[in-house]
Amino acid sequence: MTEVPEHLRKRAEEARAKAAAAKAESAGGGDDAELSAEQQEAASKIPAHLLERSKAAKAKAEGGDAGGAVATATTTAAPAEASGAPLATGPGGHTQRLLTVVKSGSIQDVKAVPQDKVHVWPHLLVIEFAAALLITAFTLIFSIFVNAPLLELANFNETPNPSKAPWYFLGLQELLTMFHPMVAGVTIPGMGLFVLILAPYIDKNPSNKPEDRKFAISLMTIHLMFWSVLVLIGSFFRGPGFNFVFPWEAGLFFEL
Repeated sequence: MTEVPEHLRKRAEEARAKAAAAKAESAGGGDDAELSAEQQEAASKIPAHLLERSKAAKAKAEGGDAGGAVATATTTAAPAEASGAPLATGPGGHTQRLLTVVKSGSIQDVKAVPQDKVHVWPHLLVIEFAAALLITAFTLIFSIFVNAPLLELANFNETPNPSKAPWYFLGLQELLTMFHPMVAGVTIPGMGLFVLILAPYIDKNPSNKPEDRKFAISLMTIHLMFWSVLVLIGSFFRGPGFNFVFPWEAGLFFEL
């Protein structure tokens, strides 16, 4: 069932009230009945031949004078034929039917539903390409203004003291001074990589806001701080023999 709109319901109630008032006035006399019929016709905007046909059907149903009903129907048939209106009636003498009432509004919603997604091309790839260009430009400018000469050829008869690995391996070299090589070179780095691999499956929050991704942010912060501290210690706090020294007392034993 379809809900009837409010304005149609109000219009029907008003027409019903006017019809009831007209019926009450028609009980007083014929002139008043004719006037009320005209008023009812003007109010409801229903054609006269339909009103007459409705009155004849009501009179026939109430068992009134058949001859009067036929005469009334005959007199109303001529205007109906002249106006070209249909003469066929439905069940109960009704000539109009209400199939359904459709709510006002568009049938098809053309508004697109917003989605928190973008395509890889061009949105992501354009940003990555711009970042690659900036890094390349920075490296080029840095190499122009900063002198980074190559060292002399290595002498296998003379081992430099201290002998340090490149800065990106100094964290592992620092771990070798604290743990067994199996623990420092395999176990600890392997556990770190395994935890980072499991991080997306543990924290499945799709939000990209730091305040909503506390687990992922904390895990990555601990990971970066752990290796940063090891690299800083190996770079600036290790002297001859890879012993622990203070750089402001023994000097700096590290070359970029």
